[in-house]
Amino acid sequence: MTVFTPKFGMGASVLRVEDSAFITGRGRYTDDIAPQAVLHGYVLRSPVANASFRITSVEAAKSAPGVHLVLTGEDTSHLSDLKSGAMQKQPDGSRAPTRDTPILCRDRVRYVGDAVAFVVADSRALAQDAAELIEIDYDDDEPVAGTAEALADGAPLVWPELESNRAFLYQLGEPAKAEAAFGKASKFAKVLFHNNRLVCNYMEPRAAIGEWRADEDRYQLTTGSQGVHSMQRIISGVLGVEPSKLHVITPDVGGGFGPKTFVYREYPLVLEAAKRLGKPVKWTGDRSEHFMTDAQGRDNVVDAEMAMDDNGRFLGLRVKLIANLGAYISQYGPFIPFVGATMSTGVYDIQALDVSITGVYTNTCPVDAYRGAGRPEAALLLEKLVDECARVIGVGPDEIRRRNFIRPEQFPYTTQTGRKYDVGEFAGHLDLALERSGWNDFGARLAQSTANGKLRGIGLASYIEACAFAGSEAANLRLNGDGTVTLFIGTQSNGQGHATAYAQFVSEKLNLPIEKITVRQGDTDELAKGGGTGGSRSIPLGGVSASRAGEDLAEKIRKIAADELEAAAADIELVDGTARIVGTDRSVDFAAIAKAAKNPEDLKGFGEFVQDEATYPNGTHVCEVEVDPETGHVEILNYTIVDDFGATVNPILLAGQVHGGIMQGIGQAMMENTVYSEDGQLVTASFMDYAMPRAEDVPFFDFQTRNVPSTTNAMGIKGAGEAGTIGGTPAALNAITDALYRAHGIRHIEMPASPMRVWQAIQEAAAA
Repeated sequence: MTVFTPKFGMGASVLRVEDSAFITGRGRYTDDIAPQAVLHGYVLRSPVANASFRITSVEAAKSAPGVHLVLTGEDTSHLSDLKSGAMQKQPDGSRAPTRDTPILCRDRVRYVGDAVAFVVADSRALAQDAAELIEIDYDDDEPVAGTAEALADGAPLVWPELESNRAFLYQLGEPAKAEAAFGKASKFAKVLFHNNRLVCNYMEPRAAIGEWRADEDRYQLTTGSQGVHSMQRIISGVLGVEPSKLHVITPDVGGGFGPKTFVYREYPLVLEAAKRLGKPVKWTGDRSEHFMTDAQGRDNVVDAEMAMDDNGRFLGLRVKLIANLGAYISQYGPFIPFVGATMSTGVYDIQALDVSITGVYTNTCPVDAYRGAGRPEAALLLEKLVDECARVIGVGPDEIRRRNFIRPEQFPYTTQTGRKYDVGEFAGHLDLALERSGWNDFGARLAQSTANGKLRGIGLASYIEACAFAGSEAANLRLNGDGTVTLFIGTQSNGQGHATAYAQFVSEKLNLPIEKITVRQGDTDELAKGGGTGGSRSIPLGGVSASRAGEDLAEKIRKIAADELEAAAADIELVDGTARIVGTDRSVDFAAIAKAAKNPEDLKGFGEFVQDEATYPNGTHVCEVEVDPETGHVEILNYTIVDDFGATVNPILLAGQVHGGIMQGIGQAMMENTVYSEDGQLVTASFMDYAMPRAEDVPFFDFQTRNVPSTTNAMGIKGAGEAGTIGGTPAALNAITDALYRAHGIRHIEMPASPMRVWQAIQEAAAA
């Protein structure tokens, strides 16, 4: 049977409508906006990681050329701290107290980059010059920066009143049940490693413009974000005003990946300064500030063990995880390791689980959600451990997975953490990935590499993640007087292609060319509520709502057209911006329909899909590498992906999301690493020291989908925004480890597996 795909509808490979502006320099980002008489702000930041301090004088700064305002912690004491409501329950049922972020520090700094003062001047340069004139006495204390060191006896305390650097303790699973499973097991595999800390490094550093609209008696904030409505809610609380007193606008955004979700200190600062001065105040961060102050990702120390029977069947899993939170509790910081731990058993039928998570404070930048937000950490832990299980049992990594997959007949399946998987055919995407990657022919390629003096390895990862969490994202449509349509929705594109994808849903229902559909996001005045973008929720939730809004508007258009054409609404079809009677040439265009409407509400469509449970994308990645033992250089030769996203909206957009995500995963596995010195200084504070993937590091991808529609989502969509990152890191790391194990018996290498680390591992193994 031939499946018809509408020209612009779901499943069509529509080119991104956004890209023309972006690639020709016509994008409009926050820093491109310059209100009349705008002033510029600069944040003075702590040069030390842990100290009490006292500002002795700001007079020289206040009298410096071009300076309009100097704010200190004392001046902003009326502003509430940035708080987190993300603490989960501890084993005793309590929630640990948070340690919130002051807008400006008052008497103590807790990491390098902590905000001490805010200077506003005619230019950023003048503000920075003036900030250096502020006289401050720092009384340094010894800091603690390392995750593993935070709980050591005698470790310096980030918050002395807590008497420990422990922020919280979470427990998932049933320890007694896991203990029994380990007691009857005959085989065991164990891994101990550091899930390295990452800096997000979106292309567009953060910026913000604050304005006080005296005639409206309210504030206006313009900033790059992942959702204006959460910004409005949180910042209005900091300012102590009703949300309606704050108008938030987000223009184009150059990457988000999680960290642009959060409210940072600069946002209330520019608003406070703007009200005091009666002029717009703009702050634009530079790349160094991004490295030092924007929420960072990952940074866990993991100790995990799997219990097995003689045949390699998984009986129980125990995990001890230490999660570095940084100096303060960031917006969702305590939730990230928790939500990751809920995915601990992955795609495997594991009936006993014991997970302990200890959050710790350190004198470092706060840690929060970064692409995947806990699920990449869980997948890396499990897939690294599963490979070790295969080595212990003496079977291939494909075989150990096949023996332990949750089988199709077991669905719906509830995991030991309460996750409810609706569907899954895990062996199906594993088999297809093995076939397309030439898994069974690897031996011949290995022999060729060996003949050339190189090491070769092949690794895989079969992942599952939770995304599009329970909730909704309402969509509002409007037919305009010129016959075009505008969609209003409360998510926020950061480069994913929302203007294209959402328009496809609407185009399919109205049979309207995609260029006649405009997508509006990022303005609290245009839409009363919105959940923002994160957790791969935009298309599974917002896309379904957009489709339903299209259906609603299409029905109203047919009714108006039926009156105009003196026909029954059931006999009206929508074709290329017109409504016509089926089988005739009698029609009326959308512009005429807009004029004929007797009630403005007849030109509006509304849709809101409410989802009760998360969706669960899954898939298998296969990575093949070659290692030069003389230099430690690793080259990715082949990379194969077979994903189950439930349904595909736009194959081109989907491939872009997957490719980008995989490169972020490979970046963590092979090169990216955030390093703090013992005295708390950020050693990797620029691209001179922090390695990022480049074009030459990108392999050719063989990307396929093997979709099994979700029964949770109304259109079968599971979500895809984070999946590449979740599968990418363990696949690449397992491939490198496989190469080292085959040649030298090396079972473990810490990330990032940089050339130096790979070379050192080879040298140490050879010497041993």
